[in-house]
Amino acid sequence: MLPVNDLRKGDAIILDGETYLVMDAHFHRAQQRKANVRTKLKNMLKGNIVEKTFSSTESVEEADISYRKAQYLYEEGNSYIFMILDDYEQVHVDAEILGNNKYYLLDNSEVDLQYINDEVTAVRFPIHVVLGVAYTEPGFKGDTTGATLKPAKLETGMEVNVPLS
Repeated sequence: MLPVNDLRKGDAIILDGETYLVMDAHFHRAQQRKANVRTKLKNMLKGNIVEKTFSSTESVEEADISYRKAQYLYEEGNSYIFMILDDYEQVHVDAEILGNNKYYLLDNSEVDLQYINDEVTAVRFPIHVVLGVAYTEPGFKGDTTGATLKPAKLETGMEVNVPLS
């Protein structure tokens, strides 16, 4: 059990049978009242964010979170296949877990798979991902004033705006 006074951003706790990530925690004491801890929690499975206030004397259960390095292999139907680098085990990750982050996946790219109670709940990407531009319209001569942008399609299918030059 973890006292709520020790909660910090990034901690994972179990509340009402569900796992939450602490996004924010502040110790608060109003004049002549009991001290409490105001938290902002993100449900790790559903993704919704809730705000909860705990009495400073309460304790919460810590969740079992671990990370494993993996390499992206390929897409199969509605799931993405990763290989754990430690033991070469292949893991299927549902497309819902990746969401729009799937556009940052390149073949053989390395990521961290987040496990909560032996179930993959999230995929952490490197801070920087280098993607090539697959197609963009040519810029028009004379369109160099200001910060004019044009659409470009990246090698993974994502569309972004890039400068004209």
